[in-house]
Amino acid sequence: MSEVVLDGPMIGWLLIALLPWIVVGAVVTFGIRDPRPLPPVVPGPSPNYGPPLTVAVIVPARNEARNIEACLASLASQEYPSFSVTVVDDRSTDDTGARARSVRKGHATAIRVLDGEALPDGWFGKPWACLQGARYALGEILLFTDADTRHDDPRLLARSVQALREDEAQALSLIGRQDLNTFWEKLLQPQVFALLGLRFRRMDRPLERRNSRDAIANGQYLLVTRSAYEAVGGHAAVKGEVVEDLRMAQLLTRADFRLTLRDAMGSFSTRMYQSLREIIEGWTKNIAVGARQSAGLWKVLVLPAIVGFLVLLWMVPPAVLLGSVVRSLAQARAPGLWTVWSGAATLASVALWARLYARFEVPFGYVLLFPFGSAMAAFIVLRSWVRGERRIEWKGRRYVGGKRLD
Repeated sequence: MSEVVLDGPMIGWLLIALLPWIVVGAVVTFGIRDPRPLPPVVPGPSPNYGPPLTVAVIVPARNEARNIEACLASLASQEYPSFSVTVVDDRSTDDTGARARSVRKGHATAIRVLDGEALPDGWFGKPWACLQGARYALGEILLFTDADTRHDDPRLLARSVQALREDEAQALSLIGRQDLNTFWEKLLQPQVFALLGLRFRRMDRPLERRNSRDAIANGQYLLVTRSAYEAVGGHAAVKGEVVEDLRMAQLLTRADFRLTLRDAMGSFSTRMYQSLREIIEGWTKNIAVGARQSAGLWKVLVLPAIVGFLVLLWMVPPAVLLGSVVRSLAQARAPGLWTVWSGAATLASVALWARLYARFEVPFGYVLLFPFGSAMAAFIVLRSWVRGERRIEWKGRRYVGGKRLD
C-alpha cells in the first residue's frame, strides 16, 4: 500500500467519510438545549403568586435501606412553609420502613410511613406505591421523588414551586446531578445519558400538546398540581408502564397541561445504580420500553438503529485503526487510506466523548475507554430489545408477559 497523499480530492473524500461524526458533534454542541436553571427564592410570600401552596412529598420505597435515611433527612431540611412527607414502604424485605421511621420531621409538618398494600395484578410496583401515597397525602401540589435522591439545597422545594408558577405550568421535573462513584458507573452512565440527550434535545422550553411526543419527565423529581394529576387519572393511568415518568409526561401534555423542565445540577443529586449488575438490570427494564414510547411510527426500527449507531460510530473506527496500525507495522508499510480515515474518526470521537464525560465530571481516562463503554451500552440495548416488556426483573420482583411471578 502506497503512502496516502492528502490532496484536495482526498480531503474532500475524507470529510464526506467523516460526515456522521461531524453531524453528531454539531448536534451535541449546538442542538441540545439544556433546561433553564431554577430561579432564586423570593423571601416571604410573593406578591405575584400569593401565599405558598401546600406540598405533599411522596417517596415510593422498596428495599431502600441504604438510601432512605439520607433522602428523608435532606427532605426534612427543606425550608418551605407547608409540606409533609409520606413514605410508602412497598413490601420491602429489608428494614427500609424502620429506618424511615427513625428520621426526624425537621421542617416538615410530618414524616409518615405507610405500609404498602399487596401489589394488584396488572400493576408495576412504583406506580402502585405512588398511587397509595397520593391517595393518603394532603396537598395542593404533589412531589414524587425517589428514595435514592438527595435534596442538597434546603431551598430546592421553594425554588421548584416558584419555577412552576413562573412558567405557568402544572407540572415540573428537574434534571439533577448524577453521582458516579464506581468504575462501571463512570464508564456506562454517560453513554446512556448521551443517547437520551440525542433523543430529547429541547429541554429549554415548557412542553405542551404540540410537542407531547417529545415530552419527558424525570421520575426522580416530578412536581405536579393535584388537579392536573387527578385529571389524567394519576398513576392508575400508568399502572402497567415500566417507564411511568415518560408516559406521565406524555399524558399531561396531551391533556393540555404544561410541563416544564429545570436544571438543578447544584441542588439535587441521585445515585441511580451502584454496581454493574444494577446498571444492566435497571437500563434493561427501561430502554426498550422508553424508546418505543417516544419513537412514534419508528418504534419498530429504533432499537436496531441505536445498536447500529453505537457499533458503527464508536466501535468500528477504533477497531479499524488498531488493525490498520498493526498491519502497517507488521508489513513495514506506510499508513493507508483506512488508517487515515479510522484515525480521524477516532480522534473526532475522543473529542466528542471528552465533552460528554466532562459534563458528568468523569476523569479523562474514561474517555479513552469509550469503545468499551459503547460495546457495553450496545449489549444493554440488545438485552432490553430481546426482553422488552416480556421479562422484567427489579427490586426482587419478576414480571413475565406483564404478570408478576413473585
